[in-house]
Amino acid sequence: MALTLLGLTVLIFLMLRLIPGTVVEQMIGADAVVSPEMVAQLRHFFGLDQPWWVQYSRWLGGLVQGDLGTSWRTGKPVIRLILERLPVTVELTLLAVGWALALGIAAGIVSAVRRDRAVDNVVRVGALLGLSVPVFWQGTMLILFFSIYLRWMPPVVWVDFLTDPRRNLTIMLLPVLCLGTASAANIARTTRACMLDVLRSEYIRTAAAKGLSHRAVVLGHALKNALIPIVTVAGLQMGILLGGTVVVEEVFTLPGVGRLVLWSIYQRDYPLTQSTILFVAILFMAINLAVDVLYGYLDPRIRYGD
Repeated sequence: MALTLLGLTVLIFLMLRLIPGTVVEQMIGADAVVSPEMVAQLRHFFGLDQPWWVQYSRWLGGLVQGDLGTSWRTGKPVIRLILERLPVTVELTLLAVGWALALGIAAGIVSAVRRDRAVDNVVRVGALLGLSVPVFWQGTMLILFFSIYLRWMPPVVWVDFLTDPRRNLTIMLLPVLCLGTASAANIARTTRACMLDVLRSEYIRTAAAKGLSHRAVVLGHALKNALIPIVTVAGLQMGILLGGTVVVEEVFTLPGVGRLVLWSIYQRDYPLTQSTILFVAILFMAINLAVDVLYGYLDPRIRYGD
């Protein structure tokens, strides 16, 4: 775990330095006439005149002490900026995961039970489209259709859930549909494949022969034994959804962590960008750990550390 985090910090730090331009150029502007001395002073102020390993060691030293740094452009602590926007991203991700799981598992079960019938073909084509259409295009089309043409959805002026739950969920509807559709398609395909494999098992035929209802066989026996691969995919999809919030929050102008990352990249605000990306990466690792723990709950035969 420690080595993984260390490798992440190195990768994030170096990748950001590969992006052309620095915060100095962003602050001065392309057409500004500034003396070389002024540019040198600004580079010294931000520590950009130091070798990259010196800059990295300073950032890493702060991380070890629990200090994520201070934003160059806002002057605020990075952790404060993250925590201010984190509730929006968490809410968006959790709602999208719920939507993806509900739609994906239901569609996958129906597709497996109705194999090679019309509903199966519809689910398979829908899953293919859901995986093929880019998220930013989906978001743009949803805004054009529901907000501009039909005028069913209000303009996205963010309202906190605790302030006005109904308006908050209304605002979240289109972003959740946009973010969760691709994951729902992936989960549907995995559920279908796992269910088809389980439904061919001998014990499933035995359960049906004993007089159990079709619903009890499918939901009580087949789905239960197909859950582990589905949970694996769902855990990976949750991490993917965290990354997808960057695009969705920008398209729908939601004030979340993803949009904060994009803004910081545009501004070349290195402390804010690298610490925020690292924060999201740690969340992704925590999700994977939670999924591993869930395996043991779903299947007692799995034991870690034995």
